[in-house]
Amino acid sequence: MSDVSGKSVALIRGNAEYQDASLEPSPEIMKLWNVVHNDMRGEFGEAIFRSWLKPLTLQAFYHGTMEVSVPTRFMRDWIQNHYAERILAMCVEASEEIKRLQIVVVQNAIIDDEPIEAKPAKANQNKKIDLSEVSSPLDPRLTFESFVVGKPNALAHAAARRVVESMSVPFNPLFIYGGVGLGKTHLMHAIAHAIEDQYPEKTVMYLSAEKFMYQFVKALRSDSTMAFKEQFRSVDVLMIDDIQFIAGKESTQEEFFHTFNALVDQNKQIIISADKAPGDLAGVDERLRSRLAWGLVADIHPTTYELRLGILQSKRAQLGADVPDSVLEFLALKVTSNIRELEGALNRIVAHADVSKSAITLESTQEVLQDLLRAHDRRITIDEIQRKVAEHYNLRMADMHSARRARNVARPRQVAMYLAKQLTARSLPEIGRKFGGRDHTTVMHAVRKVEELIEEDAQIAQDVDVVRRALTG
Repeated sequence: MSDVSGKSVALIRGNAEYQDASLEPSPEIMKLWNVVHNDMRGEFGEAIFRSWLKPLTLQAFYHGTMEVSVPTRFMRDWIQNHYAERILAMCVEASEEIKRLQIVVVQNAIIDDEPIEAKPAKANQNKKIDLSEVSSPLDPRLTFESFVVGKPNALAHAAARRVVESMSVPFNPLFIYGGVGLGKTHLMHAIAHAIEDQYPEKTVMYLSAEKFMYQFVKALRSDSTMAFKEQFRSVDVLMIDDIQFIAGKESTQEEFFHTFNALVDQNKQIIISADKAPGDLAGVDERLRSRLAWGLVADIHPTTYELRLGILQSKRAQLGADVPDSVLEFLALKVTSNIRELEGALNRIVAHADVSKSAITLESTQEVLQDLLRAHDRRITIDEIQRKVAEHYNLRMADMHSARRARNVARPRQVAMYLAKQLTARSLPEIGRKFGGRDHTTVMHAVRKVEELIEEDAQIAQDVDVVRRALTG
């Protein structure tokens, strides 16, 4: 295949072989390019064309090399990796005179008929936006030291540490996703704290997607959009929490899209959190979803019993409270929805003991949290778990109790056992009896197997997460 390299075209032009080459494309080549460029819409589809290929502009033609430009290095690299070979093939089909495709960066190129370069600013657009006004305050309690690491969050934690410890940008963006209350915001704050401590010269901006949208709308209304752009594009680290909240907001997505490109081009770090993976963000433009998935995507799985217990032990130490181990074990077993609710439950029983001047016991815990525990017990039963799992995998309820060992039945049954252990207070023998009279060792094996699969198999992890959410609301 002919060369589609993205190396600097200046090196090729500077080669003695090309010293007398005419770089200006002829009218015939211009016409040919216009036809090929227009045909890309049908070849790749409207969404890809508009997101990636529309900005391609013919710059020069020399010794069989078709030189085209795009406005950013990010866009050049993406086209290079995904579409360049097919584009070259289309050019060769149009004319045997074309041998190579060269993609270069020209920063004043056009995207969606709008120049990347700023339009002349109105008089009051010179107004500066105060960084402290835009960036949200950081919670001093949310640090790496207070973050409890377990299997469900190990990848996200390691990636967060890598961002802080690397002298250069290791991956861009770092995209962390997971359900409500699983620790995404804690990690975001921990990263921001660590960067500010280790690199005080760096400018870190942390805010929610809703606040980004609010600041953008505010800038539009006050004719200060240029100051807005300059502020967001001048930071060293941009952190946006809960990016899903810009779904359906086309203007905000467009502005974030260009901010993202500008920062990546400057090799500045971007860190994003969301409740879903980039590809599952409904209402978010395809080209933006592609960019969000460009770096490292790290998910935080629902908590395990061991992780919940570790979090409670850490929280107990922070509070300096006299809470028996049996109470922590009880809470870790019963409160499984998310970390926020788990810590809230511990705060309640500690506060009640402090006010009533009484000791914390298992009995007092059950009394103080009776509303939470009753709602939880009422919501989730082993029968309901079996029903939800059977529905998810398109099985019959009878398969949950049968002796069938086919993988398409045995694996969902193990998932149901795992969820029964995680979401109910039933003992292993009790769970085994609900699954056709199986031994408690079978349940134990199922739990361990699913825990391993959650770490190794993304599809199993997603299946467990979907069913869990359906059960816990």
